[in-house]
Amino acid sequence: MVDATNTRPIEDEVVRDFRTAMSYGQYLNLEQLLGAQQPVSEPEHHDELLFIIQHQAAELWLKLVLHELRTACEHLAGDRLQPALKGLARVKHIQHTLTEQWSVLATLTPTEFVQFRGFLGRSSGFQSYQYRAVEFALGNKNAEMLEVFRHDERAHALLSGLLGRPSIYDEFLRHLSRCGYPIPAPLLTRDVSRAHTYAPELVPVFRQIYESAEENWAAYEACEELVDLEENFQFWRFRHLKTVERTIGFKRGTGGSSGVPFLRDALDLTFFPELYAVRTEITR
Repeated sequence: MVDATNTRPIEDEVVRDFRTAMSYGQYLNLEQLLGAQQPVSEPEHHDELLFIIQHQAAELWLKLVLHELRTACEHLAGDRLQPALKGLARVKHIQHTLTEQWSVLATLTPTEFVQFRGFLGRSSGFQSYQYRAVEFALGNKNAEMLEVFRHDERAHALLSGLLGRPSIYDEFLRHLSRCGYPIPAPLLTRDVSRAHTYAPELVPVFRQIYESAEENWAAYEACEELVDLEENFQFWRFRHLKTVERTIGFKRGTGGSSGVPFLRDALDLTFFPELYAVRTEITR
């Protein structure tokens, strides 16, 4: 029955006194979190808050993606495949959320954005060190990128560390080797500070796994999880590209890039090329 007052009484057991108990706001540090949105436009433009929150929310999700990828790498290094895949499954859900967020920013029209874009100065999403860290963790290493973060000791140290560590793909290939799969030796001893490039000699290994999936189910499942991961990342890149295109057209980026053409070039980057190449070779 609906209460005539249209209110819900607060139960007696609900905690009301937080003089000695930790509150929700304290646990999440909400005062600092909600105070972190500081528009710089003068006079303050209504839509700048959307722009800030969109990017801050993305950075929080990227922090969790990086956390999960690092742990997944550790699991693979210890041949704990199932916990690694559990982490990658979580990353995939986060990727869906990150991709869908672009639809919110897409409500920002060119007329609205141009009114405060000039106040951004040279700041740009290109300078997201967590995004670069995720790329490094997945295998798109680029030592040149470190120069962009020379001014930020913490960001530079993070990227430098990831540059010299095996990517998720490196660790996966090493795991397969320890499981008895004939991974070519040069791939196991390669310079992990460089981006992985297509190795045709690896394709027959994956063909064996795919054509005998039942006998190689763990490896087969892991391969498909990695393909999901890359596909999701490319969806994110594409939505980023189209959102930028509909908001600023073909203007140069605030950070100095060519804008849309630069973002389009990223669509040609790949993390796990052999996992796509093998699809052409599968015959049964």
